[in-house]
Amino acid sequence: MNLPNKLTVLRVLMIPFFVFFMLTDVAGDAGKWIALALFCIASFTDLLDGKIARKYNLVTNFGKFMDPLADKLLVSSAMICLVESGKLAAWIVIIIISREFIISGFRLVASDSGIVIAASYWGKFKTVFQMLMIIVLIMDLGGVFDTVETVLIWAALILTIVSLIDYVAKNVQVLTKGGM
Repeated sequence: MNLPNKLTVLRVLMIPFFVFFMLTDVAGDAGKWIALALFCIASFTDLLDGKIARKYNLVTNFGKFMDPLADKLLVSSAMICLVESGKLAAWIVIIIISREFIISGFRLVASDSGIVIAASYWGKFKTVFQMLMIIVLIMDLGGVFDTVETVLIWAALILTIVSLIDYVAKNVQVLTKGGM
């Protein structure tokens, strides 16, 4: 197993520990900071594994499948924890996770037709804003940061919807070729 794939597996393995510290009081007040550190490290492995895989031509089928799955698991787990803690509305998380399922299904139909749907800039912006939103919500600093939290939540939600529309508009042929 190459380094990028090991980083992807590491990211997946970090998720239960992240969730544990987000949802329990075992570490007291330090729990949210441990969870935050785990989330940031896991997010960094996402950036790192892709860069290494492309730079050193280490792209594998395992990585193509597991990297986006690991990202979805990490972000979805974090947002579900934030719903549990009362920091994020469930309806927002449902929209964001639904978008991920729709795009994953879209990519599956496309791959059956021999079409590869690459990540778009809208999708990348969406991911960055979702991760920033999660980081700020976990920190829960209050005061002026309440406004920052609200702005990031709405930006992440809007970018999620825009990126979905962008994917569908640019790849509508997948639906017609895929027999739908």
